[in-house]
Amino acid sequence: MKPDERTENRNPPALQHGCSRRAMLQLMGINLAGLSLLDGLLTPRAEAADGGVTASIEPLNRFPRMVHEYFVERVRQIERAHSEAHAALRTKAEAEAYVNTAREKIRAAFGPFPEKTPLNPRVTGVVERDAYRIEKVIFESRPGFLVTANLYLPKGRRSPLPAVVGACGHSDNGKASAAYQSFSQGLARMGYVVLIYDPIGQGERLQYPDAQLKSRIGAGVAEHLHAGNQQFLVGEFFGAWRAWDGIRALDYLLTRPEVDPRHLGVTGNSGGGTLTTWLCGLESRWTMAAPGCFVTTFRRNLENELPADTEQCPPRALALGLDHEDFIAAMAPKPVILLTKERDYFDIRGSEAAYARLKRLYGLLGAEDRIALFTGPTAHGYSQENREAMYRWFNRVTGVSNAQTEPELVIEPDETLWCTPKGQVAELQSRPIWSYTRERSQALARERPSHSGSALSRIVASTLKLEQRQGLPDYRILRALPPRRYPWPHATTYAVETEPGIHALVYRLFQERHESRPPRDPARAVLYVAHLSSDAELREEQCVRDLLAAEPDAAFYACDVRGIGESQPDTCGHDTFLKPYGSDYFYAIHALMLDYPYVAQRTHDVLRVLDWLLSVGHEQVHLAAKGWGTLPATFAALLCDAVRQVTLKNALASYSEIAEAERYQWPLAAFVPGVLAHFDLPDCYRALAAKQLRQIDP
Repeated sequence: MKPDERTENRNPPALQHGCSRRAMLQLMGINLAGLSLLDGLLTPRAEAADGGVTASIEPLNRFPRMVHEYFVERVRQIERAHSEAHAALRTKAEAEAYVNTAREKIRAAFGPFPEKTPLNPRVTGVVERDAYRIEKVIFESRPGFLVTANLYLPKGRRSPLPAVVGACGHSDNGKASAAYQSFSQGLARMGYVVLIYDPIGQGERLQYPDAQLKSRIGAGVAEHLHAGNQQFLVGEFFGAWRAWDGIRALDYLLTRPEVDPRHLGVTGNSGGGTLTTWLCGLESRWTMAAPGCFVTTFRRNLENELPADTEQCPPRALALGLDHEDFIAAMAPKPVILLTKERDYFDIRGSEAAYARLKRLYGLLGAEDRIALFTGPTAHGYSQENREAMYRWFNRVTGVSNAQTEPELVIEPDETLWCTPKGQVAELQSRPIWSYTRERSQALARERPSHSGSALSRIVASTLKLEQRQGLPDYRILRALPPRRYPWPHATTYAVETEPGIHALVYRLFQERHESRPPRDPARAVLYVAHLSSDAELREEQCVRDLLAAEPDAAFYACDVRGIGESQPDTCGHDTFLKPYGSDYFYAIHALMLDYPYVAQRTHDVLRVLDWLLSVGHEQVHLAAKGWGTLPATFAALLCDAVRQVTLKNALASYSEIAEAERYQWPLAAFVPGVLAHFDLPDCYRALAAKQLRQIDP
């Protein structure tokens, strides 16, 4: 059996038993959102007058590409500016300035790292082989946070030797994966010290283990998203935690007398290629690198609808003007080879564009021969041809070997490489990552000042990074539809332009047929912000009926903000909206890279709809919402004086509740990065008491 085949065969077709990125992209896994609020909304049923059920009515969705094209246009603008900045470089001094700026931006995106604490390393076992031995190492990258690693030490070689840190990609068995064993063995046989370690949530480092030491939510991708999304609330970034493990792995290597500090490399593939790329930009001690199957461009990933783990999407990266290549540029002029695949889902066109810009940058630095691109002919993976390209590159840099091909390998059983007795750090009481998030949330609550009134409104607007609203929104009047079985017999749909390229879909209910602009009376309006679909909830939601009954003389509107209902994306695969790599997550994570949170974008939509209601004559608004819609409704209610009454159904009690929970159900689209350093939702609810806030089943 070939090494790569062994890894593939280890992954059964269910996420909870395997975690390869390839499998996730195929399956789109379990629904992490898991909200009971979703029941009956995606395929609603219409009730007949006699209480029976009529034929189902599919929710309307007339703008399924709107959100995608909006993001594409914003990222294309950033890429154009990025390319122009590269093209403007003319001298070595300008190239050096570009490198220094890239380093500064990368540090800004990843945030400050913690102080280094004792590694407390220990060797728990040794595996002897003919040309090398493997030490089973455990160290602490943070106090109580255990990292399991295998240290490959060549035999019969005079120390010190060049060393390489191996970064694992998405494999359920982490460092024991065949591809990662392969390059570790290959390098060791050539004379390199290799330290390869388990990523968080993989191998021996599951963060949500059950009694049988299996992941309760799914190893790899699922654990990454669950822990990583939660971290944003306290201002942490999962990619920085992953990178810190890599930095501390290098620290450990440098404690070993066998290691030559003049030759320190890093390599990995896929998720390990991601980490290798980030480490190139974050750690100055590397002397060579070989990232595999990752480096392309953010634009190509977005346009190709290629979802990515939380760690692969640095916050503010796009807003800062960073692209994948900038992490390599930050290492210039040290030698780096980009390992790619012709048939990879990481678009080779982006890889070639990145390489061309790097080639020019290295040329200006007088080091054109220190950057290279190798493209293997096959699909995604750290295949033998790519590993051999890495060997040749590192050998060229170090001179340690003349080998051009990979030596014969023997793949070890997982258990042989375990550093722990039963294959999980949980049995050694390693702290799970979510406990650090809980601790940070509690600390922020103690430190956070109390805000109210206008001060709270300013803090909310600033934390959400809300964009300026100018002028009155334009709107379209959509063609009337056949009866949809709404509580009132007639409805007109208005597409309110909240910003260029984005429309909020607003339904006005009428007792009589109306196909033109909204009438300017009455003065009071009810605006209902939907959870997932105004069209569906107008038929299904009891709260809508209650609102209509309570205020029969008010104008009644229901609203879909972007990415909901009529603009629910049909991207990222069929029927994947709420799944781990689904479209709701996809645009939420890109929004964080743009430094414009998705919930803030939706808040902007509600505010613009409120501006529109005022412009058509409604002076007072009762703002109501359900589920996900309660968050933008809450923020908008704080920021708009026209809102006189607020009703929230199934609202999130607090962000701290999410941050301090081991398990939670709300999606990334609802989160505000760093929010708990500034305010929490109970602050907002207390302020809205002045607007007759009513909460139903929070």
